Amino acid sequence: MKLFFWGIVVYNLFIGFSFTAIGADPVWTYPTPQGGRDVKDISFYQATDVDEVLPSIEGRPRNVILLIGDGMGYNHVALARHRALGASGRLYMERLPVVGVVRTYSADSLITDSAAAATAMACGVKTDNGRIGTTPDGLAWQSLMQKARSKGFRTGLVATSTITHATPAGFAAHVDSRGQEADIAAQLLANRIDILFGGGRKYWLAAPDGVREDGQNLIDQARAVGYQIAYTAEQMAALKPAPALGLFAEDAMTTFAPEPMLDAMTRTAIALLSAKPKDWFAPAPRFVVMIEGSQIDWAGHANDTDNAVRQTLLFDLAVKEAVAFARRDKKTLVIVTSDHETGGLLLKRDKNNRIAAEWHSKNHTAADVPLYAFGPGAVRFAGTLDNTDIAKRIAELLGFDHFPAPLKMTAAPAHTAAQ
Repeated sequence: MKLFFWGIVVYNLFIGFSFTAIGADPVWTYPTPQGGRDVKDISFYQATDVDEVLPSIEGRPRNVILLIGDGMGYNHVALARHRALGASGRLYMERLPVVGVVRTYSADSLITDSAAAATAMACGVKTDNGRIGTTPDGLAWQSLMQKARSKGFRTGLVATSTITHATPAGFAAHVDSRGQEADIAAQLLANRIDILFGGGRKYWLAAPDGVREDGQNLIDQARAVGYQIAYTAEQMAALKPAPALGLFAEDAMTTFAPEPMLDAMTRTAIALLSAKPKDWFAPAPRFVVMIEGSQIDWAGHANDTDNAVRQTLLFDLAVKEAVAFARRDKKTLVIVTSDHETGGLLLKRDKNNRIAAEWHSKNHTAADVPLYAFGPGAVRFAGTLDNTDIAKRIAELLGFDHFPAPLKMTAAPAHTAAQ
């Protein structure tokens, strides 16, 4: 009890510090996917010509684009800004007019992992670290994506990790452990998420091409139920308005060419989800999509300053694409946030009067994280929120009743082949 009490005291006094001694997350393998490529090169990042904060938009949203910078804390954003634009610049996410603060603790720890955080943001309930879409009692809870689909919305998940990794999984799967990626792949397909872009092809295929132990080829099953399949940036660019499964790497993406970059995946996903039906008398489509900049987190675990900057800027260009659509559409809510902070990143001044990174952990921390919002309903995300409030307020704005709510089952579903 004394340790817990003093942990709370220190947490409130020093939000940005690392607390690996209190409820530290499980040990996961966080790859370093750049493979020797130059993570210092940020010449790809093109700053906005206009630096002002975007205007507010009244009303209620038809669509929601939720962007999650995994592991991205306040200082990750500030460091990327200093490196790319200088002290007086403004990233695209920093132009959004509504700003909030998000608390991130999980059911069993002051320091969340991505699985518990994704479950909170997708299902509106707290759970233990490592669990996906289920509470500690084994009960499965309906996610925003499942609720949206039941209401006739189109749905999408985009990530630079495997598409079966903890954050995307939290929005459309229910398992006891985030490590069950083969089961998660089957559930993403069974739940008919319209757009699935990311890495992790091996979890969709049986040996010798993959790691599935059930002998199933989920890619063939996806094709059979109407999904277009893409493995390259060129194939992604040629997709037609229809459900699509893009698996651009065997495991996690490298985030380097020739793979599609996150902004291109975001632009394509939004275009497919928002495409008008051929029958112009039909109502305009509605959609909910989650876009994850997965590897900000991995750079934090490695205390890799250059890659943390690069991954944050890659993510910010995805924000640019989301905001560009929302400004044209005027009926789309854009929310940019994080699941937790990674690395205990502090910023100091070096001898040349430049900002330098100082890492205090190789793990997640208990720090609160930023939230930025734009579009109709954005004001509902101002102030201090719990991570479960994100799902609840999105559901409220979209008119979803009875949310959060458990699924009509008593435990997490077993692996079931898509029909």
